[in-house]
Amino acid sequence: MRYERCRTLFGQSFDTIREAKVLILGVGGVGSFALDCLYRTGVGDITIVDFDRYDVTNQNRQIGSEHTGEVKVEVLGRLYPGIKKIYAKIDNDWVENFDFSPYDVVIDAIDDIRAKVAIAQKCAPKLISSMGSARKCDPTKIEAASIWKTHGDPFAKKIRYELKKAGFSGDFLAIFSPETPRCKDKGSFVGVTGAFGLALCAKTIERIENERCSDSDTTLQ
Repeated sequence: MRYERCRTLFGQSFDTIREAKVLILGVGGVGSFALDCLYRTGVGDITIVDFDRYDVTNQNRQIGSEHTGEVKVEVLGRLYPGIKKIYAKIDNDWVENFDFSPYDVVIDAIDDIRAKVAIAQKCAPKLISSMGSARKCDPTKIEAASIWKTHGDPFAKKIRYELKKAGFSGDFLAIFSPETPRCKDKGSFVGVTGAFGLALCAKTIERIENERCSDSDTTLQ
């Protein structure tokens, strides 16, 4: 059985994992690994959103990037049969008009600051967001915390500033690394970008399990 080992690990929660609906915004170096992890773990309803095509410069870190010139969501749709694909540019207008309500968890793996702030304003309670994974080499330094408790991550600092400026008073979980950037340009290492994606997946599964436990507690009361 394909998911036998996942079912053994997660027990009764596995049925909830199978029924969960997860939205992944951006399927690049971080988001593609989050997709792979969720798919292999058995999440039954995954939707991906992206607008880009693969470039040769993506091949150091992105799943599917051997298909240079092709649309990312189309390639990943072939690699992961059954997922849902939305070919769209994730900007403020798209976020404003998109219905996030059907999803249990929303994974933000994009790097556009304005769009990230708009996403947080729209669906913070169900959001798990990736901060800066580029220019770093040590995946063991990755942490998960409230966006307001992130530290040592220049990209997360920018996000906190823009959230405050936008009057955002909510909260959401952020995946970040306080590791000092190793270069100034957009250098990247799949050992970190991929690990960010796996961390997003792990926290998504944890949230799905926790929500199942909360629902069970409510039913018993």
